[in-house]
Amino acid sequence: MNDINTKHIAVMLTEAINFLNIKPDGIYVDCTLGRAGHSKVILSKLTSGKLYAFDQDQTAIDNSNIILKDFKNNYEIIKSNFASIRSELLQRNVTKVDGILYDLGVSSPQVDDDTRGFSYMKDAKLDMRMDQSQELNAWEIVNNYSYQQLKSIIKNYGEEVFASRIAKNIIKARTYQSIDTTLQLVAIIKKSLPVRILNKHHHPAKKTFQALRIAVNNELASLKSSLQQSLQLLKTNGRIVVITFHSLEDRIVKQTFNNAITDPQAQVYAKLPIYSNWQTKYQLILKKPLVPKADEIAKNPRARSAKLRVITYIDL
Repeated sequence: MNDINTKHIAVMLTEAINFLNIKPDGIYVDCTLGRAGHSKVILSKLTSGKLYAFDQDQTAIDNSNIILKDFKNNYEIIKSNFASIRSELLQRNVTKVDGILYDLGVSSPQVDDDTRGFSYMKDAKLDMRMDQSQELNAWEIVNNYSYQQLKSIIKNYGEEVFASRIAKNIIKARTYQSIDTTLQLVAIIKKSLPVRILNKHHHPAKKTFQALRIAVNNELASLKSSLQQSLQLLKTNGRIVVITFHSLEDRIVKQTFNNAITDPQAQVYAKLPIYSNWQTKYQLILKKPLVPKADEIAKNPRARSAKLRVITYIDL
């Protein structure tokens, strides 16, 4: 189900675009092209400027090229993980940009595509690869990783309290037959959880599926690396806007931004009778993350967990 018309609603679209503070002749990067929801609006505000958009998913790239075809030559889609942002832009002789956007939600068409294995609501082969050309997929992890590896992934990336029980039951189940599909895995997860958890509002497999998706796509390490590179790419008054959808992502963004505005020797100077003249070249635009308004959540429940953070470069 790779229909270009599959509905995808860009979360906090207006807020993200407004905080990017787009200049018509500026250079911008959309690190998470998806179905071009943000890219389309960015391009509508550019005249002589240019947009570079990253995505690993060839289906998303093909569909976005159709959506963006009217914008002629002022955009380029780069098929790559955004962890390669600096090297990819350097290959195009771009060393500084005016704004960078990250929308870290898995795009709705990916989740809804029966063949991709992201959803715990639909039966599909265990996959979860953003980049369909990479070798590692969810099947490989579920069927071949050790108990300790599975427990660590589910606990650390899914923040799942019952990680140990789920990992043990995965190991037990696969001794009889391979775990090939999403709903096979869901059944194992449900057997691992107490009734009080099964009766809660959230789907019992949500945390484990999140954990596997993060592990398959190396999402957290890629995000950390990409953000650190992005800070170095900003022109004066350039901005990074990030929309996160779970606490692990948000923690990385918060820490990366806070590190950029904090003297690395602050703790040392605090114990000495010496005054530090260190000054940050970055400034937080928002002291606290922005969250979606109630009416947006009502229209798009997937926006519920979103948080938006913004930082800018101020050359002193």
